[in-house]
Amino acid sequence: MSLSASDLQDLQASLADRLFVQISGWHLYLGDAELAKPLAIECSARIDQGAAVAARQSIEAVKVSLAGGASQLPLSRLLPPAQLRELEEILEPYCR
Repeated sequence: MSLSASDLQDLQASLADRLFVQISGWHLYLGDAELAKPLAIECSARIDQGAAVAARQSIEAVKVSLAGGASQLPLSRLLPPAQLRELEEILEPYCR
């Protein structure tokens, strides 16, 4: 199961405004970092597994380019733990 185009856009908007990566005390929201869409797509593909599993697997699957693409890290390495819980809360309504 995946989300409809409308639900995917709603999810992307929620992720863009509510989730951030934290680097040296700075918060960079996923919308500004252009990571909301790839994360929404990954979450949509896993939504049938439940919010907790979809959240964890999706943040591992999304790779973040650093230093102009010289290196990549999974998004999970850049999100504070509270942001994972926030992602799970965002995904809950889509799992029903």
